[in-house]
Amino acid sequence: MMEISFEHRSAAHCENGVTGNLLRFYGYDYSEPLIFGLSASLYFVHLPFVHLAGFPVTSFRPLPGSIFARATRLLGFKVSRTIFLRPKRAEKKLDRLLTQGIPTGAVVGMYFLPYVPNEYRFHFNAHNICVIGKEGDDYLVSDPVAVEKVKLSARDMMRARFSKGTYPPMGKLYWIRSLPKKEPDLPKLIRKAILKNCYRLLYQPGPVPWVGINAFKHLGNKIPKFPQKYGARRAVLHLAQLVRMMEEIGTGGAGFRFLYAAFLQEAASITGIAALNDFSERLTAIGDEWRMFAAEAARICKNRSAANVDYQTIGDRLKTIGDLEKHFFTDLEKLIKKS
Repeated sequence: MMEISFEHRSAAHCENGVTGNLLRFYGYDYSEPLIFGLSASLYFVHLPFVHLAGFPVTSFRPLPGSIFARATRLLGFKVSRTIFLRPKRAEKKLDRLLTQGIPTGAVVGMYFLPYVPNEYRFHFNAHNICVIGKEGDDYLVSDPVAVEKVKLSARDMMRARFSKGTYPPMGKLYWIRSLPKKEPDLPKLIRKAILKNCYRLLYQPGPVPWVGINAFKHLGNKIPKFPQKYGARRAVLHLAQLVRMMEEIGTGGAGFRFLYAAFLQEAASITGIAALNDFSERLTAIGDEWRMFAAEAARICKNRSAANVDYQTIGDRLKTIGDLEKHFFTDLEKLIKKS
């Protein structure tokens, strides 16, 4: 039996949790909101050409692995990330890292994790866990969605690491190689991360309609056309997929807004920019709007909506949320630039 002495803590979102637990192992105890904020990963995309469960992907964060990569890079850590074509090589590499006492992050398919309750097991290939040891044929795992450390058989581990479908993980592993040469200057890095997040939402990648602020209007205009385009049944399934991406897969739309709001509150204390507390309250209110959008959409899916709520009204609500976020991040950018 080999088990790395590793403190397990649960988290609201898996990749934030794994990143935070890995940094804590090396002596850097940062909160989950701070890690998320430093990664500048608050986002909105609707990708009609990428499908999950038969419907376009709507996401509120960048690709899996981005939070870990961005946060550690900004803080000055050196990390390694690798994927594999052959499961045997993937298994040997993981075992070798564990033998060296290196806790290792892994991207897995959630469907193949037997410790996850059946109602939460679905084909989602962007879940993050941290592997911290091995006992016989079982791996010891710190999964941020679990209350305590769990075990995963070697067979289930490989099935999860090489699950098929959208965004196949391909045995992906990531770990920390070396620590920053000097203590991170958090006030400076927070300012830099906030400006980066503002830029990504407001300006990147230019006029593309599927990404950032542009995606709100793009999807908001498409939602009212769901019944005509897909028919009644598939329109409901399409809308349900959107709600699922918001509320069940990862932290979702509103959840990430609340997490970033908590980051801004912490950032106000660290940087001394008191006005960030007001921005935290504003973003919390926007998160409430996301929750209302999800609730109204879910009622439509269940045929329980009010008479004045339909695909048109929730499409308009999404565009309104987009306007709120555009003004919010424009104002936030101005605040940081003059502070």
